[in-house]
Parts: sequence; C-alpha cells; structure tokens
Amino acid sequence: MTYSSPPPDPNPAPNCLDSTKNFDQQMMQRCLQLARQALGQTAPNPLVGCVIVQDGVIVGEGFHPRAGQPHAEVFALRQAGERARGATVYVNLEPCNHIGRTPPCSEALIAAGVARVVVGMIDPDPRVAGSGVERLRDAGIEVLVGVEEAACQELNEAFVYRVLHHRPFGILKYAMTLDGKIATTSGHSAWVTSPAARHQVHQLRAACDVIIVGGNTVRRDNPLLTSRQANHTPLRVVMSQSLDLPLDAQLWDTTVAPTLVLTEANHQPPIQEKLTDRGVNVLEIVPLTPYAVMAYLYEQGFMSVLWECGGKLAASAIADGAVQKVLAFIAPKIIGGATAPSPVGDLGLEQMGDALQLERVRWQSVGPDLLVEGYLA
Repeated sequence: MTYSSPPPDPNPAPNCLDSTKNFDQQMMQRCLQLARQALGQTAPNPLVGCVIVQDGVIVGEGFHPRAGQPHAEVFALRQAGERARGATVYVNLEPCNHIGRTPPCSEALIAAGVARVVVGMIDPDPRVAGSGVERLRDAGIEVLVGVEEAACQELNEAFVYRVLHHRPFGILKYAMTLDGKIATTSGHSAWVTSPAARHQVHQLRAACDVIIVGGNTVRRDNPLLTSRQANHTPLRVVMSQSLDLPLDAQLWDTTVAPTLVLTEANHQPPIQEKLTDRGVNVLEIVPLTPYAVMAYLYEQGFMSVLWECGGKLAASAIADGAVQKVLAFIAPKIIGGATAPSPVGDLGLEQMGDALQLERVRWQSVGPDLLVEGYLA
C-alpha cells in the first residue's frame, strides 16, 4: 500500500537556534511541534514527531498523521534518504519494536544506519516499554533518553493514561463568572467569556476525540460543539436518559460533524427513530453513567474526552472517575443569584477538608479572562 506524505508544516523549523537551550533540547521541541500537527487525529496512537540531523543540519522530518499510517520515523527517513546514514535521530516517543499495523521503527532506524537516537520518553505500551531503546543499543546505536521529558509526557498525557488505566483521559472544561456562575438565573449563558477564550476552547476541541454534553445543555444552549477548524472536529456525544430532546437542535446536523446519542434501554423509540433518520447514531447503555460511557469509548479506540456539560453531569463524571483534568475559564463578571447554576453540582462534600484538590496547577490570561488548569489527584 502506498501512503502519501503528511502535509507540509505551516510552521517550519527556525533558521536560527535559541542560545538558551542546547541543540538536543531544541530538536526535541521541533519534534513536539511536528507532532502537534496531528492533534485529535491519531487515536488510539500517540502524537509523535521525528527530526533527523546530519552535521548540525536538519535533513529529514516527519510526524505520525493517523492510526494505520506510517510512524513519524518512516516519514523522516524517507525525506532524509542516504543522508540518514551516520545521522542523529530525534523522536519524542521511544521507537516501536513490535509489528502492529506498521513494521517496527527500531528496525527501520537500524537499517538506515543512523548513529545516534535521542528519545523524549519511554513508551508505556507494554509492547514497547523500553524494548525499542534496548534493540537500538544492541545494534550499536547510541541512545539518549529523557530530553524534554516533561513536555513529551504532557503532549501524550491522554495516550499514557489510556495505556496505563484502560480508560480515555477525561477533561472537564467550563466557563464561569467571578462569583462561580455558568449562567444567569434564567439560564442565559451566551457569553460568559470573551472571544479569545472561546477561540481557545475551539482549539481544545480540535485536540480531543470526543465532546460530551447532557440533555439539559442541548435544551438550554442548543450548542454546535464543533472546533470551527477544518483539520478535525471530534465526535459529539449527548447523554440523555429521558431523550426529551428538541428535534431542531444543531447537533443533529451530521454534515458538519458526527453525533452519538447515548440513552437507556427502550426510551422513546419514536424519538430514537427520528434521530436515526437524521444520521444521528443512537446507542442504549445500561446503566447510563459516565463510568459506563468511558468504558464504551475506550473500546471504540478513543483517547481524550472533553466534558462540556452542565453541573449535574459534571459532578457525576467527577464522582465516577471520568475526569482527570480540569480547565476553568473565569470571566471578570459578577451576576449573582442564589439559584444561578454553578459548574459542578452536588458532590456530597460537607467539610472544606473534603474538597477535591487540584495538583500541578497553572494559570494564564486569555484576553480579559483567566484560565486555571490542573489535575485531580
């Protein structure tokens, strides 16, 4: 089978080097930059970029575009050709050493006669897990592991989580006012945050495989849930036990993106039929819980799931262990209201000491808004 090369990089490698970083670090950052071109498109495979350097000059580059296509090393070796012999290869994830849909990259590097391989991180997949590095060293190739490892781990955090826990990586995203409200007392929520924050959300969606909302979000907000980007729009999933859903919702337009409705057994067959006629996939899951939904999505090969739901479903997702990372956009607005909805519903916590603590917390300004992100312990 013949594969075309990945599209040209819109952000080519810089002509000058950053003197604050050593050469290996800069080349590994270039690998990450290449790998990001396939964000949201490689599941269940990782994001991988590769750079080949001969005498201080980049002679080959590549990235893994999607599952079933060649790995990053193959594309880079094709571009380098004979210039790969004696060269240094940079790759953000350990080269594979097993036969899957494609041949082992370790053998391709050995056959090309490379002299040195710099690896960002070891592949946690049990089929690799250090064997790729061992094979290269056995063949007399110098191997350095752990360059820019933290950045490599973060880029593929969803892949790592899926491999280690056999579940997709869950991200809870919400936008709220300074007083912790996601809508007014009437339910009006457009818009809590600025255009800059909403643009960043579109980029986040493009990097994920699945977006999940509940029936209330469909009824109140009528969202489109696309990335507004041509390269990738994730699967849109609606969880609804009652199937009390408006038939004119934007989500039923499957010409812009696929939609899956998850419900419980034997709920409103006429509604299911009408949705199916619109091209919407309807699936019954019993019981319909975030835990069961994540198990199903894992079986389908998905890696990253973005929860963009209301407070009640968000609380259920957290309680079910379906959320590992939280991204909270906070707008400098105050709307008040004792009954105005909050981003997370009742978790049954009565003492402040019981509060769920985020780890590895970061924050940044996004226009006038603040983005706080962190990981649940």
